[in-house]
Amino acid sequence: MDDVVELDDLLDRLHVVALPMRVRFRGITVREVALIDGPRGWGEFGAFPEYPPPEAAHWLASAIEAAYQPSPPTRRDRIPINATVPAVDAAAVPEVLGRFPGASTAKVKVAEPGQSLADDVARVNAVRAHVPTVRVDANGGWTVDEAVAAAAALSADGPLEYLEQPCRTVAELAELRRRIDVPIAADESIRKAEDPLHVVRAEAADVAVLKVAPLGGVARLLDIAAQIDIPIVVSSALDSAVGIGRGLLAAAALPELRHACGLGTGGLFVEDIAEPPLLDEGTLPVGPVAPDPARLAALAAAPDRRQWWIDRIRACHPLTR
Repeated sequence: MDDVVELDDLLDRLHVVALPMRVRFRGITVREVALIDGPRGWGEFGAFPEYPPPEAAHWLASAIEAAYQPSPPTRRDRIPINATVPAVDAAAVPEVLGRFPGASTAKVKVAEPGQSLADDVARVNAVRAHVPTVRVDANGGWTVDEAVAAAAALSADGPLEYLEQPCRTVAELAELRRRIDVPIAADESIRKAEDPLHVVRAEAADVAVLKVAPLGGVARLLDIAAQIDIPIVVSSALDSAVGIGRGLLAAAALPELRHACGLGTGGLFVEDIAEPPLLDEGTLPVGPVAPDPARLAALAAAPDRRQWWIDRIRACHPLTR
């Protein structure tokens, strides 16, 4: 940040909301985020509760950028998005996909604790029956050997666009990439790394999944993208409509966009702070998002949860400088 934004100003502009979810995702059924009504627009601070201040500070920096800094120029006005399928039973897949009309790509969560590879195969095949392009996301849940077996099982009945973060470490991704033909996408190995470019230099991925908030904002994402020679997929971090708007902005500003982006997660919420934009042939429009005042009031978090977010911002704010 070139300009220091004072803590008191941030807190004066703060709204904390609790968004009910249609299905459990990342182990939660209510998504809390803090929103900042800034002079340049709305910013979103939604680092997950388990993230310590040094990691969460990147998310706060992203919110400050959105609220106080000008936006970059864009190259496209609509962004293709993928449907997002949580680790639901295969029978629930059609209902989930129904929230993403026109989407021709789906990302399917796999390697969920307590579920089996057979569950994953059934879910992926249920998706494949409705959507032509399927990618899966394991969130680092497999060892290399488990990922080799999973890649074979999940691609037995049709191709996979890629495996997203099949293993936890860069070294494991690099080894896996030598052992399988399915492309590998890196997510956590970029957004949680001290050196986000290490995974690319190690030739450990075919696709880079970049998320605005964990990387510290749109400008930081575009800077990293400029140093990467593999395709970019911009994805959300279970953002509200405000955060999704920033992801769409980042995707619109990229020089090249070869794949559908993971920015359709608004369909996972029962209620959001703004009316969700309508999908048109699997694409979403690019443009600023402002919350509906009535929704802000109706979805306001309880006072103790608002105070929790205030305390968190106090802890993270010095680390954004």
